[in-house]
Amino acid sequence: MNQPEICPRFEKAMVMLSQRWTGLVIYQLLTGSKRFCALESSIGISGRVLSERLKDLENQGIVKREVFPETPVRIEYSLTDKGLALEPIVREIEKWSQTWLPIESDQ
Repeated sequence: MNQPEICPRFEKAMVMLSQRWTGLVIYQLLTGSKRFCALESSIGISGRVLSERLKDLENQGIVKREVFPETPVRIEYSLTDKGLALEPIVREIEKWSQTWLPIESDQ
């Protein structure tokens, strides 16, 4: 039986979203711009990995990095229009998880 072909764009989107921590970074940025340390502590991710994810997302046009020329320098990350377009998808995953996935203590 022939398998249906997967659309290359769909596959690319799934690979991007399924990269470890990417969804959580996007989820945290849905509420507005955040500093690196705030993202790091809210997600519980190492600084090295968070830096990699933010660079990847910035290169893909999903996250914007804004540098404020203050002393000390302040850097904030936020979602671009392309990143904000992911909100309905992320919210649906959130809704699905609340309905279908048990909390650790419920298992």
